[in-house]
Amino acid sequence: MKTYGLIGYPLSHSFSKKYFTEKFINEGIADHQYELFPIEDIKALPDLLNDNPSLQGLNVTIPHKVNVLCYLNEVDEAADKIGAVNCISIKNFEGKNYLKGYNTDAYGFESSLSPLLEPQHTKALVFGDGGAAKAVKYILEKLNIEYQVVVRKATEGAILYAEITPEILASHKLLINTTPLGMSPNVDTFPDIDYSLVGPEHLAYDLVYNPLETAFLVKAAAEGAKTKNGLEMLHQQAEKAWAIWNK
Repeated sequence: MKTYGLIGYPLSHSFSKKYFTEKFINEGIADHQYELFPIEDIKALPDLLNDNPSLQGLNVTIPHKVNVLCYLNEVDEAADKIGAVNCISIKNFEGKNYLKGYNTDAYGFESSLSPLLEPQHTKALVFGDGGAAKAVKYILEKLNIEYQVVVRKATEGAILYAEITPEILASHKLLINTTPLGMSPNVDTFPDIDYSLVGPEHLAYDLVYNPLETAFLVKAAAEGAKTKNGLEMLHQQAEKAWAIWNK
């Protein structure tokens, strides 16, 4: 039996387990399983690997995308530049595990965002500055899109929500939520901006996929903005992970 799984904490819901379990059934992939491994402290990773010798690959989610780096033998170039890993391949050589980290967030984000971009989308506001935001910023730089990070607590290189002026919202036509705001069960939360200043030239992109329409997207759409949730991004990165694990 080949085992794949997701590490993070908490793991109250999982797109990945449902996606891969259905994939294995629908595509007749026998002797494969996908499990959830809720580990609060990344220091538990070595024991997890020892206790589950059939593990071939892991997805990584909050809060371990950065702190998992010190447990890896190798990190691919993109993940190294991003500074965060959300996919690990596990190979066994002479009884020892060899872990290589990748970032499929970047691939999934670029694949789902690029078809939606229009000439006015030259500047972006990125809400949040966690592990997912690292991949978003990497792709924005790749696409030559200027960005401004927006956070709730003062940090270097970012501005606070209260510092978003009408001029900033007018010039930054791409709005990207990388935070858990709006994610079930906290569906009434959203980035605290003046939505009356959002208009038809804006594109609001939310990495959250549960629910499919977050309060952020609903509010932006009500002002005429185009919207996109994170579901396609997840599909894209899941298939990328599968390709990595089966190299």
